[in-house]
Amino acid sequence: MPKLETLPANAPADDILTILKRDGALILKDVLSPDEVKAALGELMPYIEATDYGRDDFTGRKTTRTGALVARSQKVRDMVMHPAILEAAQSFLKPFCERIQLHLTQVIRIRPGQPKQPIHRDRWAWGTYMKDLEPQFNTIWAMTDFTKENGATQVCPGSLGWPDNYQPKDEEIGYAEMSAGSVLIYSGGVFHGGGANTSNGDRIGINLTYTLGWLRQEENQYLSCPPEIAKTLPPELQALIGYAMGSYALGYYTPPLPAGEGPELVPPDFALGKMDGTSAQFGSDELRELVGASIRGEEKA
Repeated sequence: MPKLETLPANAPADDILTILKRDGALILKDVLSPDEVKAALGELMPYIEATDYGRDDFTGRKTTRTGALVARSQKVRDMVMHPAILEAAQSFLKPFCERIQLHLTQVIRIRPGQPKQPIHRDRWAWGTYMKDLEPQFNTIWAMTDFTKENGATQVCPGSLGWPDNYQPKDEEIGYAEMSAGSVLIYSGGVFHGGGANTSNGDRIGINLTYTLGWLRQEENQYLSCPPEIAKTLPPELQALIGYAMGSYALGYYTPPLPAGEGPELVPPDFALGKMDGTSAQFGSDELRELVGASIRGEEKA
């Protein structure tokens, strides 16, 4: 059975990316303290307990999936913006985009009696169309100890090059066994799935994932964290959940106001009351010049 590499919480981003690009997954040990884990669960358990089980075998008939975590939990906001995780996510995804964005926030609670989830790739959220780039940087934060018995995530290290229709053999599947407070980091291209819970207790993890700024998010952050909540967040987090241009022309809108009573084209953070200086978010100077040249029929090197 393959074993995932484990790095200390303070591992450099370069070390994280080296293993991630080779194996597709790794573990960062004890990123959160026991008190931080307890505080996060304290904020989230009322929502978790009120969440129904999944309705099919993939989502899990004895698994609960609770979302809208940025709107609901200060501790999750801190986790989303964790400097080491965010630096690694930026480095991993930035070769393919101008801006990264938050893709999904979800508490996954695997309860006793839940069978194994089918092995899959998270990038299949967009189908199997993207072949030459990696669209996702994913994390699962352990809120309880993860063991093979309680449903530790199944992971196939080294599966990045496997064809999409490949069926992993038992001996190719490892398990992300880790202590509470540790983080499984994995790419959108690695084969993985929730484990079977044959224990007497719950396995709780927080799935926070990042993607390219020009892709559709799996969790609609504008509805999960609407402007009246988003305007209370730090600017960096506002931008990460999508209240910023994804590129030169990705994400603008027209406020639905009476004729002549408002601007016509504005960046998304206009919805948060930011009416000054936001035009600079319409892409970089280089990209604006490139688009302008295209409109004028000029060639740019």
